[in-house]
Amino acid sequence: MSYTRPPRLEPEFRRGGNRPRSPAEMLEPSRPPAPPRRGGARATSNTLGVFLRLGSAVLTILLAVMLAGIALAALLYHEYERPGPLEIARTVVVPEGLSSNDISELLEKEGVIANRWPFMIGFLAESRLGPKKKVLKHGEYLIKPRTSIREVIDIIAEGKAVQYKVTIPEGLTSQQIVERLNAEANLTGEIASVPPEGSLLPETYGIEKGMTRQALLERMAEKMQQFLASAWEKRKSGLPLKTPQEAVVFASIVEKETGRPDERDRVAGVFMNRLRKGMKLQSDPTVIYGIAGGSGTLGRPLMRADLDKKSTHNTYQIDGLPPTPICNPGRPAIEATLNPAATNDLYFVADGTGGHVFSATLKEHNAAVANWRKVERERAKKEAEAAPAADALPVPPSTAGNAAPPSPDAAPEAAAPAAAAVPMPVRKPKKK
Repeated sequence: MSYTRPPRLEPEFRRGGNRPRSPAEMLEPSRPPAPPRRGGARATSNTLGVFLRLGSAVLTILLAVMLAGIALAALLYHEYERPGPLEIARTVVVPEGLSSNDISELLEKEGVIANRWPFMIGFLAESRLGPKKKVLKHGEYLIKPRTSIREVIDIIAEGKAVQYKVTIPEGLTSQQIVERLNAEANLTGEIASVPPEGSLLPETYGIEKGMTRQALLERMAEKMQQFLASAWEKRKSGLPLKTPQEAVVFASIVEKETGRPDERDRVAGVFMNRLRKGMKLQSDPTVIYGIAGGSGTLGRPLMRADLDKKSTHNTYQIDGLPPTPICNPGRPAIEATLNPAATNDLYFVADGTGGHVFSATLKEHNAAVANWRKVERERAKKEAEAAPAADALPVPPSTAGNAAPPSPDAAPEAAAPAAAAVPMPVRKPKKK
């Protein structure tokens, strides 16, 4: 058996290392070799550090932006809600066609808001983020003192404009209504054409400054259609009227014949009875319209020759209703037309006091005409006026009659009552 001697461990300095610097160093055991270096781990560690530093910077920037945004929002909200700069109330006209930016500049110039940017930002935020989209509308607005930007936006977006009133009297022709609207300073624009006679509903309309005349005419026409449809549905049964348009023609005659509310249904009853019996209506206002047309006035009394002159609207010459209305009747005249008084009256004549005397027979009517002549003679005597020439005398009241309007605004100038010297006899109904 052979013996192998184990290898002798030699100090590191004997294996090519440095020589020991002292005996104590010679007695120290040899140190194990250092582990090999790993380049991949160090690269991973460096990359992770870069990402961490970058993330920290981004978070810092985001936090700063968030804080700045909160501060800016708080500032804008303060500007949006705080009282405005106006010291006294002021009206501001926002013309049609301006953009929101133009409106903000206008408000800033007028002193309604201190700065237009909070207005623009607030409006855009409410318009896009609010429950419904807001639109700034044109018009004239009354802004009270210390009104905030939010309140100004609400006023203009909701169209809370200053309201003006335009009153259209009953009984005007369409041409006369157009002339009134052209004279209204708060309206703008031109009217394309005169609307058809009887298509407009006379009443008082609220308008905003800058509204177009054409838009108001369209509103009046729409209101007439709506009211007429409703009134037609509630009409009395058995009327000799076939269409709503015939009702408007009839109502225009009633409108011009009397301005007294207590007489409208009775005047309508007279003309209804005449239509049923086939009698001519013999209404003076229709004669005037046949001569004057849309101007509505003659500028002189109605003469006997006028009654004998044939025209499309002269109801002394034609049977039944004229082809078109002779004015724009109001609600009461239309309601009276569709719900006339149930009477036997066939005639009425002015009583000299603004009202009428109604008669069922020709004898009664002749007496009423004689009384009217007496009243007129006494009036002429009191006024000490000389009697005009015989050929220029206005004719006496018609078998239907004609009342003077209550005021110049309520109806165009009416001619004097007209008829033959002796009322025309009743025509027998035509046989069907």
